[in-house]
Amino acid sequence: MPVSRSRLMRQRVRSAWLFLAPMLLVLAAVAGWPLLRTFYYSFTDASLADLDARQWVGFDNYFSMLSMPSGRVLYDGLLADPVWWRAVWNTLLFAVVSVSCETVLGMIVALVLNADFRGRGFVRAAILIPWAIPTIVSAKMWQWMLNDQFGIINAVLLNLGLIDAKIAWTASTDTATIAVLIVDIWKTTPFMALLFLAALQMLPRDVIEVARLDGANPWQIFWKVTLPLIRPAVMVAVIFRALDALRIFDLIYVLTPNNVHTKSMSVFVRENLFEFDKFAYGSAASTLLFLIVALLTISYIRIGRIELEGGR
Repeated sequence: MPVSRSRLMRQRVRSAWLFLAPMLLVLAAVAGWPLLRTFYYSFTDASLADLDARQWVGFDNYFSMLSMPSGRVLYDGLLADPVWWRAVWNTLLFAVVSVSCETVLGMIVALVLNADFRGRGFVRAAILIPWAIPTIVSAKMWQWMLNDQFGIINAVLLNLGLIDAKIAWTASTDTATIAVLIVDIWKTTPFMALLFLAALQMLPRDVIEVARLDGANPWQIFWKVTLPLIRPAVMVAVIFRALDALRIFDLIYVLTPNNVHTKSMSVFVRENLFEFDKFAYGSAASTLLFLIVALLTISYIRIGRIELEGGR
């Protein structure tokens, strides 16, 4: 019996790899090869004007030390660039705050939509409208709404007496990050709610009924029964959302262009690749962006797997 079970398991593994092979080949062609080329260009002095006229410079794009005649040592490269580290901080801050808020709000919305009430189907469809709107369209729409001269947000806040003067939401250093977070949370919370709602719909009703019969209140049912059962779905949703947040580009680029206080790693990469004609430097930044996203994702998956195995 164990021998046949082991043989069946090996057959299933071979079949899985066989079905995955076409997807892996396509992925290697459309993603793997450009990634390798970007990694290679990061070790050269390539320019977008002439990629063929390039020379190998090693790790100079990442970090280098220059000795001056006066004896002073200057540090150069991406790892010594304060603008890059500011972009890293902006991206991590945006990812942590946005994903945390969207997870909490998405769970609340999913719990509400999971209840049985009249018009639930209409509300479920309506809640997805912000997520269905293209990001560029959402960014331009909110850019007009947040305009300091004729935006509706300032008009409403002034009429309510919550502010004394008009605020340049997307231009001010104090409010630009908040404006980007508000727009992103408004747009992406429905996505999280949809994933959580799908997980809630799969829960066995008898387990919740037993908990109610045992005298558990709604908070205890959610914390002790519902959340542990949907934790794998929550992990998947957070991973997908975190990947998007760490690669954020279009929303920041449209809503707050040329603002160092909101510049993300992707915006930094795009500026150096195309606007500043520092193709090799931008390739190095792109490589570090890939490594940061990969390391954070792998770390989160491992931590979540350990928690799941510990919960069992």
